[in-house]
Amino acid sequence: MQAYRDLRLFLRVTETLNFGRSGLDCHVSPATLTRAIQRLEAEVGQRLLDRGPRGVALTEAGLRFRDYARDTLALWDRYREGDRPAERLRGRLSVFATVTACHAILPTLLRPFREAHPAVGLDLYTGDAAAALARLDEGAVDLAVAALPDRLPEPIVSRPVAETPLVFVTAERNADWRAGPFVLPRGGLARAAADRWLRANRLHPDVAAEPDGHEALLGLVALGYGTGIVPRLVLDTSAVADRLVILDADPPPDPFTIGLCARRVDLHRPLVSALWSTVPGGAPR
Repeated sequence: MQAYRDLRLFLRVTETLNFGRSGLDCHVSPATLTRAIQRLEAEVGQRLLDRGPRGVALTEAGLRFRDYARDTLALWDRYREGDRPAERLRGRLSVFATVTACHAILPTLLRPFREAHPAVGLDLYTGDAAAALARLDEGAVDLAVAALPDRLPEPIVSRPVAETPLVFVTAERNADWRAGPFVLPRGGLARAAADRWLRANRLHPDVAAEPDGHEALLGLVALGYGTGIVPRLVLDTSAVADRLVILDADPPPDPFTIGLCARRVDLHRPLVSALWSTVPGGAPR
């Protein structure tokens, strides 16, 4: 239907805030895209987008209409999928997750979807946890399993699937471990949580190393370089777990919530919607 096509074009413009890029993404000419927006504005009776020298911006009416468009397309796609046998879903989904998530979370998370839609292929990409949301936001993958920050980028929604505490670990127990040295992640949510905990406890320890990933961090801790901090989920699946000791930290660092994440605009896509619907939980964050 023309109306739904216009809504999809409008939503793409709200994501890119660029008519040229949106036209390329949707395989339509700039004139076709402009006419679609004009039809919607005529129906609504208000201007939805402002186009100026600095680019495209949503008006207040446009912000409200964006929510309406998302809800309308989601309902339409759910209706259409209700008339199709589940086994008819075909195609491929791309998912980004850390190696730890691949081992500890994905088998349980994806099993219901795999059983319901066996004809759908899966492309799985792994890498550092800090890259997960960036890969998703730039459109490199369809979904990502990632530790959730306090505030997600606006185009991304999530559904919590697991929670894991952060723990301090060392190669051998030491009553004075708070004095350091420490092995801390170079960046990401674990480093931010470690820095908050250290500040709250008024500690200024020597940092012996700052590796890029949790697995590398545990390797250095096992070699005796210092005390490390990692999600318990990472420790439990590590090859060096039996060589490490969990330390008592009172109060403990803030835990991580791990979520399945998608771009909001992609929730109307049949494959993404089908996987999303198999994940229990409340409304997306």
